[in-house]
Amino acid sequence: MDPLSGAGPRRARGRLGAASPGARAAAAPWARFSAWLECVCVVTFDLELGQALELVYPSDFRLTDKEKSSICYLSFPDSHSGCLGDTQFSFRIRQCGRQKSPWHAEDWHYNSGAPVSLQNLLPAPVVLTSVHELDLFRCFQPVLTHVQTLWELMLLGEPLVVLAPSPAMSSEMVLALISCLQPLKFCCDYRPYFTIHDSEFKEFTTRTQAPPNVVLGVTNPFFIKTLQHWPHILRVGEPKMSGDLPKQVKLKKPSRLKTLDTKPGLYTTYSAHLHRDKALLKRLLKGLQKKRPWDTQTALLRRHLLELTQSFIIPLEHYMASLMPLQKSITPWKTPPQIRPFRQDDFLRSLEHAGPQLTCILKGDWLGLYRWVDGRRFFKSPHFDGWYRQRHKEMAQKLEALHLEAICEAQNIETWMKDKSEVEVVDLVLKLREKLVQAQGHQLPVKEAALQRAQLHIETVIGSLPKDLQAVLCPP
Repeated sequence: MDPLSGAGPRRARGRLGAASPGARAAAAPWARFSAWLECVCVVTFDLELGQALELVYPSDFRLTDKEKSSICYLSFPDSHSGCLGDTQFSFRIRQCGRQKSPWHAEDWHYNSGAPVSLQNLLPAPVVLTSVHELDLFRCFQPVLTHVQTLWELMLLGEPLVVLAPSPAMSSEMVLALISCLQPLKFCCDYRPYFTIHDSEFKEFTTRTQAPPNVVLGVTNPFFIKTLQHWPHILRVGEPKMSGDLPKQVKLKKPSRLKTLDTKPGLYTTYSAHLHRDKALLKRLLKGLQKKRPWDTQTALLRRHLLELTQSFIIPLEHYMASLMPLQKSITPWKTPPQIRPFRQDDFLRSLEHAGPQLTCILKGDWLGLYRWVDGRRFFKSPHFDGWYRQRHKEMAQKLEALHLEAICEAQNIETWMKDKSEVEVVDLVLKLREKLVQAQGHQLPVKEAALQRAQLHIETVIGSLPKDLQAVLCPP
């Protein structure tokens, strides 16, 4: 479990990350593994007692009563359709204030090299039903004609309810939706499978405030009435496997929602900014008729969604890069210059000559996705906030690394020290040590040779100080 985590009906499985022999020897096996998997729960159903936790491993792992209740209720399907035999699905719950498992140095190194979709995951990734990549084409078959609309709703962080016949369909559709923004990190809340027993039920169903930025997967028709005030509801029916494209859900007004016998459809008043890609639909349909492998169909669809997201994000990346101070302005003995602020008006003006409408084959109102439209704005979404914070952090680290390299390459450190007070010299030592600690923890992209030169600078500076200060800075 992570702060929001889940498991299938029987067992939660995790994958152990690679670690150096020294790290493995320094940490207890489960302490190392707990960065990936907090615990394994086995839930059984008793006709007299109901759901109960049969096993929690490791045995000393402590779940709160609230967590136990959520896991027990969510581990068994609550569906209005018949569900016989084995089934697999995912869910997430809110963790109750437990301290997260600590990261190890190797975890930071692994995370920096992992795909964006696999980075929001340490410590303890959300538990999925399979370690294999989601079959996106199979999940999206009934909604292919509206894939652009759904992509836009995900991009803007809009609240969306997915009503499906079973927890398996519900959780797969939700996971498919949140994956369609790659390589942009999905920063909103999402619940692959949600029931009336969930501890956040009142929070999500209240009408006293706007619905939260969450994608909610449900199976109980009761939610049609309870969540009628939500702006977007996707109702999908039972899957029908054939050699042709399944009947596509239609766009419908929310007012046509009925508590009982609600037909499949995307109930929303939202109008897509981008045009439907008819060429893609023809290729996918042709692939079905020719019995093209499903993984190939998924690859086509995923590539299309990837190109959509990249077309949208590249102008943001270019503008963000322009806010970085020039390297020539970074000098060793001065505080490095600051990253310039992100000004939305300046960015929007830049789109006129560098926007996605000039490079992407798919036409439509691209600029409308960035601007304020019908009370929605990408800049107000959790996705922009998450993207901006991550990019700003990376740029700040790069700035610190360039400043450290400038100090390391400086040849005149003795000259700099001549007219400096002891306080200024000690301050330099402390700052250099702090930068070294960050670099050694893989938080600053600095070469090993530069780190060695920085250590020599520290020794030179300390050697110029009185003996009493040397003793303080270099205790035995």
